[in-house]
Amino acid sequence: MRVTGIKGLENLKRRWVLLNFLIVLLQSLAIAWLVLCIGVTVFNVSYWISLPLFVLCFALLTYLRPFWSITELKISRHLDRQHPELEESTALLFKEDHTLLTLEKYQKEKILANLPLLHVPKRLFTKLLYSGIALVLVVLVSLIINRPQNIPDITFADNPKANSVPVKENIPPKVTTVQVNITPPAYTGLSSKTQSLLNIRAEMDALVDWQITTSVALGNIKFIFNEKETVVINAADNTGKLFKLRRKLSQPGFYQLNIGGLKSDLYQLDLIHDLPVRIKINSPKPRTLIDYGQSPQVNLKVSLQDDYGVKDAFIAVTMASGKGEGVSFTEKKIAFNSTFAKKQNMQLNQLLNLRSLGLKPGDELYFFVQASDTRGQTSRSEVYFVSMVDTAELMSMTGMANGVNLVPEYFRSQRQIIIDTEQLLKEKASITEEVFKSRSNNLGIDQKLLRLRYGKFLGEESEDEIGPEEGHDDGDHGGHDHGETPKFGDTKAIMDSYAHNHDVAEDATFFEPELKAQLKAVLTEMWNSELRLRTHKPQEALPFEYKALRLFKDLQQKSRAYVAKTSVKMPPLKEEKRLSGELDKIGEPLHKSTFTASSKREVLLKETLGILERRKTGMDFETEDFTVLQAAEQEMIVAAATRPATFLPALKQLRKVKAAKKVALTDLQGIQKAILKIMPVGQTKPQQPVAAPASTLYQSYFNQLNQNKP
Repeated sequence: MRVTGIKGLENLKRRWVLLNFLIVLLQSLAIAWLVLCIGVTVFNVSYWISLPLFVLCFALLTYLRPFWSITELKISRHLDRQHPELEESTALLFKEDHTLLTLEKYQKEKILANLPLLHVPKRLFTKLLYSGIALVLVVLVSLIINRPQNIPDITFADNPKANSVPVKENIPPKVTTVQVNITPPAYTGLSSKTQSLLNIRAEMDALVDWQITTSVALGNIKFIFNEKETVVINAADNTGKLFKLRRKLSQPGFYQLNIGGLKSDLYQLDLIHDLPVRIKINSPKPRTLIDYGQSPQVNLKVSLQDDYGVKDAFIAVTMASGKGEGVSFTEKKIAFNSTFAKKQNMQLNQLLNLRSLGLKPGDELYFFVQASDTRGQTSRSEVYFVSMVDTAELMSMTGMANGVNLVPEYFRSQRQIIIDTEQLLKEKASITEEVFKSRSNNLGIDQKLLRLRYGKFLGEESEDEIGPEEGHDDGDHGGHDHGETPKFGDTKAIMDSYAHNHDVAEDATFFEPELKAQLKAVLTEMWNSELRLRTHKPQEALPFEYKALRLFKDLQQKSRAYVAKTSVKMPPLKEEKRLSGELDKIGEPLHKSTFTASSKREVLLKETLGILERRKTGMDFETEDFTVLQAAEQEMIVAAATRPATFLPALKQLRKVKAAKKVALTDLQGIQKAILKIMPVGQTKPQQPVAAPASTLYQSYFNQLNQNKP
């Protein structure tokens, strides 16, 4: 879009400002749309924030690119840079002639005579194009991410509150008005609602009032529920045209009206079941062990969620104390420090003080959370375990003499370190600081030696030699004497004489992987204990020492082997029948097979599928086919009584197919899908694995080798 002359400069300014405004507008829309899409998808925010979000983006980009501040001076500078023939004199065009000097007037006339065609820079159009493309891409991506999911024809949703596919209903000819008032039960806290549809979807135990007006006077009408129960309703007024029925819905199903001897279509009674409270314990873990030195407290974090609200919840605690036959149990109920007020989602925190509950070292605590909703349904969580380490039991020597013991003296050494550490803490006030630090450091050295000894079981190289090594003399200073003088030419023997080969692969794999992992955990606790003992903090080292000892105890129990003593008692042989050779009692094997009702039902449904498949090809129903379809209809009625939203449309289609001469393919397919849902799922039978095509060559080669064997 090109302009000429002095007025063209003013038009150029307006177009320049307009293009920059459009660029900022498109970029603001793209950024706001992208942020809104992320917020709706990830954080489930409301769409109402789109307007303030766009205003914020537009204000920010306007501040960064102020299109309103474009002046004639800036445009003239741009023209001087882009067009050298203007001789950097474009600013003279914006001045009046009486204000110019003589030379300036000549220069202005020269510029007007040679004024080139002016146009908006191409880069602005390029930015505008890119901004529009970015906005289109953002909109397309958001539509793809938030597109509605395809709803299958027949679904089994986990959430009973999921909206089912609406069923098209036909009002009976003699009915003029229909009014259905649904009063939800008190536990839902919902208000009543009124509809003019006969298909009903209501909460469990809801109260439903039908009010039907007919065009002609009738003595009565009939409600038929689930093809079993018939309720006769007389007219509610003198005109004989108004009929009322009140019924409490406690079971799903379907119903139809019988008005003047004519039956209506089938209408569904779909109920929204009230689910019990969903309990999720976020912390602690299912099994918690309170080691020595840890705070005897458990921070319980629970999430509760219910359809209509949580009424109450508490913690059921059981404590077990004692051993053997002297075990005693104590049960308590602990209330949460929170008010429920029928909230649907709650996050509860409760601190369990084990000391105040009476839990002692060696005792165990079992607890679970139980909650109830507004309908009175109760639910409970899994049982969680909390136990405290008994330091007295750890220090005892029980079990050291029996069972398989790895290295008993090392266990006793760890106990001795704990005893010495506790003794040092008792005598801290009566000894000098120098003696205290020296004894703490010596305990750290003992802990180090014990750690290095256990490190050998994992194939680790010791830092210092603990005792004389086998194959070394005490006078060996740096050198190694590994036996006889190597023979001349024996390279391996010469290398062994100078190499320090003490690592044997079998040493590191002496134990099972589980035992090795626990041994590594023991070494870690020993290292933490040694660190604190070396830094003169024996009080902080005690928890690590006790934990290392507890891991030792567990390791000792795992290393034991138990062999059950069993005996076999055979029935005594009858000597008079032994070796008699009588075979008259041996008969032919009897094969007995039972044909259950479920098998008959499955055969019926499969036969129905075959009949419908033949109907798809254009073949008419035969006389015996109607008997099978009638039996299949009874199965469909039973299924529709429990889940009307799923099977009621198929039941209508089946009745339509039986009566119609021309059958729609969609009706046949809908019936077949419903029958497949009704059929029981068969158990998977073992099958011979199918080999890959490449393996057949190997199998043929192997068979050929076997055939050629002598």
